[in-house]
Amino acid sequence: MLALLLPQRCVVCEAGGSQLCAACRDDLLRLEPPLCARCGAPVAWPVERCRECAGRRIAFATARAAVGYDEAARRFVLSWKERGLRRLAAEAATLVAERLPPPAVDALTFVAADRTRRLERGHNPAERLARELGLLWELPCEPFLERVRGGRQRGATATERRSVRGAFRALTTAPFRVALVDDVYTTGATASAASTTLRAAGARRVEVVTFARALRRI
Repeated sequence: MLALLLPQRCVVCEAGGSQLCAACRDDLLRLEPPLCARCGAPVAWPVERCRECAGRRIAFATARAAVGYDEAARRFVLSWKERGLRRLAAEAATLVAERLPPPAVDALTFVAADRTRRLERGHNPAERLARELGLLWELPCEPFLERVRGGRQRGATATERRSVRGAFRALTTAPFRVALVDDVYTTGATASAASTTLRAAGARRVEVVTFARALRRI
């Protein structure tokens, strides 16, 4: 009855049937090697640091994503984050688990949301993704961070995105090895700022895991 009253449509192509149709799921741009060993950017050949992350002080050990942030992924993430289709978090987690092996960590955590943005959305997409991944990977998921300032990233310039230093505070001691989960890796600034806080709280290795990753010609 609910399906008749509120028929589902694919968030990418708007075809009826499901929130992400099989064709659009298959067409999402999977990230394949070679990748930068540090930040996970697609590269022409294997490198320890690519032009995107070389020369930058990055607090995390590695960053990996399941798909490239192309137009299809953008529509998926927008529907998940801004249109309230929270069940897409489980779909995103399944795609991540299909592409990435479970990280060798003691726990998962997530990028804390700005309080205003969380109230606007009614949820924290990064937290929902992390908790779904915790179930799939059989790893504990704990809130180790809170955001003390900043948070609106959509539409910000690269310089503005990198000005998130000091945006997080640790809620408790972090485990020795932790995976930091977020929905999209854009410049890496937010991930690095959160990783800096986790390391100050006791973590010695932080691995970043995201659903999607922005792609650049560099």
